Amino acid sequence: MSPAFTRSDPASIAKGLFPHQVEGVAFLLRRRRAILADDMGLGKTRQSITALKVEEPEGPYLVICPASVKRNWEREIHIVLAGASVRILGGGGNGGDDAPLPGAEWTVINYDILKKHEARLAAVPWRGVIIDEAHYLRNQKSQRSRSARKLVDGLKDPVVHMLTGTPLTNRPRDLFALLQLAGHPLGRSFLSYAKRYCDAYKNDFGWVTDGASNLEELALTLNGLMLRRTKDEVLDLPPKLRTWLRVEIAPGTGQADTARAVQALLAGMGAPGAKAPRDDAGGRKGRARVVAHLTSARRKIAVAKAKPTIEIVENAVEQGEKVIVFSAFDEPVQTIAAHFGEAAVKLTGATPSAKRQQIVDAFQEDEGVRVLVANIIAGGVGINLTAARQVVFNDLDWVPANHWQAEDRAYRIGQTATVNVTYVTAAGSAVDEFVASTLAAKTVLIEAVVEGKAISDEATRDVLSELERILRHLSPKMADTSFEELGGEAVEELLREAVASVEAESGAEGSGGVSARSLGANGDRPPESEAMRRAIDL
Repeated sequence: MSPAFTRSDPASIAKGLFPHQVEGVAFLLRRRRAILADDMGLGKTRQSITALKVEEPEGPYLVICPASVKRNWEREIHIVLAGASVRILGGGGNGGDDAPLPGAEWTVINYDILKKHEARLAAVPWRGVIIDEAHYLRNQKSQRSRSARKLVDGLKDPVVHMLTGTPLTNRPRDLFALLQLAGHPLGRSFLSYAKRYCDAYKNDFGWVTDGASNLEELALTLNGLMLRRTKDEVLDLPPKLRTWLRVEIAPGTGQADTARAVQALLAGMGAPGAKAPRDDAGGRKGRARVVAHLTSARRKIAVAKAKPTIEIVENAVEQGEKVIVFSAFDEPVQTIAAHFGEAAVKLTGATPSAKRQQIVDAFQEDEGVRVLVANIIAGGVGINLTAARQVVFNDLDWVPANHWQAEDRAYRIGQTATVNVTYVTAAGSAVDEFVASTLAAKTVLIEAVVEGKAISDEATRDVLSELERILRHLSPKMADTSFEELGGEAVEELLREAVASVEAESGAEGSGGVSARSLGANGDRPPESEAMRRAIDL
């Protein structure tokens, strides 16, 4: 059981939160059911976990969310509540589809399988339910909306948090299903609601309810139920936030190539137990073989991550954002761009130089173009993309500096809003987690450099060199092993030890959590203040 927060210790609740997040926790604690509609990147997940644990210390708790963010919920829960037991339903997560639900403090399930597990979920006395990306339920007649409503209605006075970054008050029809879940009086009759707030009228085919009317009145009515803050309104945020988002891919993706790469790398290093001789010319042939195997593994992982990346980008676009998506490989670029059709433009090494500016201008100026998908090298330098506040990396490059340059296509002169950078990493993939951890560690080093001081070689060393350095320390543990026979599972374990080594050296975490960057800031969260303590002390 994870440690409990208590209202009697508001300072511990506020610790590690931004001031606006403390205000959000205080808002959630004033009501049993609420809608937290903060803009993307303001930390709705953490606010909800904290408030729920304060309000209902014992649990159990249920999180309903899109499939692409289930692993991220697990990570966020563990960041806020170290030691909490978390079960993920579906998608090969821990617990499995047939495991009994009672016993886990937190259970995470995606919308697509909500109906399948309806009976099992109904058998658990959930004390709290978090509905993430709650606009997925906007159609009150959909199966997922009916299943969620049936589940909540069957519970005895649960805490219900509905999280969404979509400005639902601009589309009143989409808000009705959430009002039903909240037990709000406006959620009793859709027709009455639609006539008042959706400018409803009747034609030959029935009622048309996609309009909007009396929005000021609706906003006032929702004042005690829904809280929404935009990035521009939250002045204490740094101008750049990095999020490491873990997603599910098929188990074993890229594992064989990774194993071959590590075998070749260890053999080329002359590590104890390695039978393969070192290549001539200083090991250049061996290193090329390592790069080839690792590139193959990374490409397969990148292709597998394209689907959850699309879901992440779709959500941002739906919230009115323009999004830049980077990949080191061509196939994910083509797949993601094709999915968004005319709403997307793409930029790769094959793009003629004469067309680059046309593509940039279309993204910057055309409201119909919402997504720019680019190769991290071709699109990571020399262009201004300040129309975007969202930057998503489908996969991770070997050279950390390539990421920082790519991030700054949106974070540069002319950008007036907070930039959110999302790094998509594959849960369970040791090589992806190692690259992510190394990148995070390099970020910490770069941001810790005193202004005007030269960047050290350690901070700019590429990921492959970093892997070789750490394996030199780890390989003696396996002195009796023939690395030619080293299997995929053993390599994965070795790489996880490498991840732990990187994180221990730097204090950075590359596969979860949020880091902040601002001019003159060190990336740490601000300490709690007296005002923050008063906000949480209800």
